[in-house]
Amino acid sequence: MITAQMVKELRDKTGAGYLDCKKALTETSGDFEKAIDKLREWGLAAAGKKAGRSADQGVVESYIHGEGRLGVIVEVNCETDFVGRTPEFRAFAHDIAMQIAAARPVYVAKDDVPAAVVERERAVLAAQAEAEGKPAALVERMVAGRLAKYFQDVCLLEQPFIRDQDKSGRTISDLVKEMIAKFGENIQVRRFVRMELGEDLDQ
Repeated sequence: MITAQMVKELRDKTGAGYLDCKKALTETSGDFEKAIDKLREWGLAAAGKKAGRSADQGVVESYIHGEGRLGVIVEVNCETDFVGRTPEFRAFAHDIAMQIAAARPVYVAKDDVPAAVVERERAVLAAQAEAEGKPAALVERMVAGRLAKYFQDVCLLEQPFIRDQDKSGRTISDLVKEMIAKFGENIQVRRFVRMELGEDLDQ
């Protein structure tokens, strides 16, 4: 039997609505952990539907490291000023700024990488694979795999979240979807600037 206390405990832990919590507990026969997983599944599915909605509120977050030797400014958007002012949203934006400082992305998303840059990288990777004496059928698969690794290096949303201690492989894109599910709004990392003291002076 699903009691009101069980529903309340699940709501307190997840922030989900009463009816959703009751439904999740009912479908999982009262298994608390499975109910949490079920709510996450529903939330992430709903997140995809929210991705197209306008998001012009939020916060411009900064992160300064090494006594001013490294700095990041990032704009993270949501739909309402109410969500943008919450401590949870601010903490999320700060995590994104720290990610940028540590992982050194160049672009927000794969779609931001210019086509000419992608083609140049693809050509270099193909030449490397061919120089290794790989057969043509294998070269294409190798290039695809190495190109995915390239995107992971240079695109913020493709990078593993550095604060995940369990090395689960959760990406920043996954984290954004979780925040969309949590807040019920479209959330986007719009743009960022990363500056390091003395960077590019030798070019």
